[in-house]
Amino acid sequence: MSDSEFLDLVDETLLQIENALESENVEVEPSRSGNVLALEFENGSKIIINSQVALHEIWVAARAGGFHFRRDGSLWRDTRAGTEFFAALSNFVGEQSGTPVALKP
Repeated sequence: MSDSEFLDLVDETLLQIENALESENVEVEPSRSGNVLALEFENGSKIIINSQVALHEIWVAARAGGFHFRRDGSLWRDTRAGTEFFAALSNFVGEQSGTPVALKP
């Protein structure tokens, strides 16, 4: 995949995250700057989601730690555990918001 194809996928994924959070009515303030999406929760905690073009990965920094996701077919998967991106993000958001969520693309 080319860098421009990767960036298109990242842009689509960040938009999907914003839409999923809105549909789940999560108490979070998203702010986006280019290919970085910051999610700030009422308790002051944050989740930062950003792209790493050179590696073609999406990186997530959350209270649970730092995670790298790489495209595997039509899904983003954690490079260590193999967890699907939206399933992992649902867990991170649930932990930090105090409300269980099931985010879907």
